[in-house]
Amino acid sequence: MLMPMLWNNERNYIDPIREMSRMMDSFWGTGLPAAASMRTDVTEQDGEYCLDAELPGFNKEDIRVELSDNILTISASHQDKNDEKNEEGRYIRRERRSSSYSRSFSVAENITPEDITAKYENGVLTVHIPKKEEIPAAEEAKRIEIQ
Repeated sequence: MLMPMLWNNERNYIDPIREMSRMMDSFWGTGLPAAASMRTDVTEQDGEYCLDAELPGFNKEDIRVELSDNILTISASHQDKNDEKNEEGRYIRRERRSSSYSRSFSVAENITPEDITAKYENGVLTVHIPKKEEIPAAEEAKRIEIQ
């Protein structure tokens, strides 16, 4: 099979597949950078699960914790504007930053929003989810054979 040969200025062979992969990585990145993800730790403690989510730079008002259809969703959204003007009212610097994160976790069927507590302190959101006994499903009627 014939393959095209690519050469650089030093007359060294360039693998086109590896070069394309390198270009895609430099454009899209090789994964989520640490700042672009909500780092979360889930621990099991006596009678509850404890979820710690790192959200530095957010205010408590920027964070939402919701429970719907046995899915606990943590979302945070924040916008910063920095408009500096000179004496004539013209901008000498104008910066904007926007960030938002969202993570979802599956919880037991019998957990209600009233059961869950959340606290935000020093850039860490701590959510406590109690462990509850599973309510057994109603047993299906069993047929008894007649002799």
